Amino acid sequence: MNILMTALQDVKIIETDVFGDHRGFFTESYSLEKFNQSGIEHNFIQDNHSLSVAPGVLRGMHFQTPEKAQTKLVRATTGVIYDVLVDLRVGSPSYGKWEGYILSEFNHRQLLVPKGFAHGFVTLTPNCNVQYKVDELYSKEHDGGIAFDDDEIGIKWPMPLDKLVISEKDTKHPTLSEFENPFIYDEI
Repeated sequence: MNILMTALQDVKIIETDVFGDHRGFFTESYSLEKFNQSGIEHNFIQDNHSLSVAPGVLRGMHFQTPEKAQTKLVRATTGVIYDVLVDLRVGSPSYGKWEGYILSEFNHRQLLVPKGFAHGFVTLTPNCNVQYKVDELYSKEHDGGIAFDDDEIGIKWPMPLDKLVISEKDTKHPTLSEFENPFIYDEI
């Protein structure tokens, strides 16, 4: 297993060992023991799975606020996505910054999304299955988001915004400066 650090504080890309031959491949996508040995010690309690049928489906930018904030371990099991994170943690060295990562069925990469980050992705191919583990259950009262097109953050999506397929809910999130931010870097 290979752990890659990113420019965003505490965000990691995880590459598990992939064994392939003429039949296909095998990988341990998650091993509690191997993850713990690599310093990733989260108590993942639920697996989630989404299917986005068309290219250009954008889901985001989502999070849950404290007391129910979630760490996520995200991967694309089919298709290719551009996965984006924004650090919301006031006081973090990477506060307000964003990064995007390609996750795909081909590179087998996973992304560790710490508590206090807004998370979203856009599909680059048809029929993208995205699976992710979380360390806290869904809570409607703690469900939140920030605008995917916030000019202050300046996320550069890989396609024109008018070509994206977005839920009505995801078009109504506040900008980062409008958001009443409960995330403090040292407290999460």
